Amino acid sequence: MTIRDARPADVATILQLIHDLAIYEKEPDAVRNTPEQLHQALFGPAPSVFAQVAESDDAIQGFALWFLNYSTWEGVNGIYLEDLYVRPDARGEGHGKALLQNLARIAAERGYARVEWSVLNWNEPSISFYDSLGAFPQDEWTTYRLTGPALTAVANGTAT
Repeated sequence: MTIRDARPADVATILQLIHDLAIYEKEPDAVRNTPEQLHQALFGPAPSVFAQVAESDDAIQGFALWFLNYSTWEGVNGIYLEDLYVRPDARGEGHGKALLQNLARIAAERGYARVEWSVLNWNEPSISFYDSLGAFPQDEWTTYRLTGPALTAVANGTAT
């Protein structure tokens, strides 16, 4: 197995894995991302996200897509892991663990304060996996999101 930075030639495969993840997360029609958008985000003049892939048997078996966040308390960046996904037939072979170890190594080498992510409450296999690594939930925090009409209303100053 090899963990390496994503390359432009990997975009189509990563996007397919993103679609596979959406199916796994019971949102099969939610992905609007295009190859052009993903390529721009990863490899454009000002990349806003980063990705590593896990390869074995000359094929990408999984990926981690992440971006930087910032801790105002710590005064340093951290990594926010947006997506971690391993093909079902490659699970249990260490790809997910290797991808997370690589992110932890990047964070440690760069002096980042943390690696964090969200997991769906029903996703027991992933929760067990994360627990086994020593990760812990942030139970005192609730994720909020503005999207669609609510986002537009706030942006326009018309929210109630």
